[in-house]
Amino acid sequence: QVQLVESGGGLVQAGGSLRLSCAASGRDNYVMAWFCQAPGKEREFVVAISRGGRYTRYTDSVKGRFTISRDNAKNSVYLQMNSLKPEDTAVYYCAAARVPNLVTGTSDYDYWGQGTQVTVSS
Repeated sequence: QVQLVESGGGLVQAGGSLRLSCAASGRDNYVMAWFCQAPGKEREFVVAISRGGRYTRYTDSVKGRFTISRDNAKNSVYLQMNSLKPEDTAVYYCAAARVPNLVTGTSDYDYWGQGTQVTVSS
């Protein structure tokens, strides 16, 4: 069993930045991802990173603004969010998948964090 704990959410003005962190328990290596869920909407894929950190996959709406990274020595994944927009407002979830591919579906991921709220004011 893997436990994921997110941190770093908060309230920021449009154009600002936030850095989310996800700490994972255990020593196994997984594909890691961030998803977001806005009120009244389904949970959506944001970005994934390969086990070694070499490969990434972003949803189009965040390309050039968000950057995912990981530090396997610290069992941690990060999401640097720049040029934030009000439409980025959502709860952001960290997720881990046993499969080696950069998958994008919620059902592809085996473990989830509790989420951290990101609110971007206009």
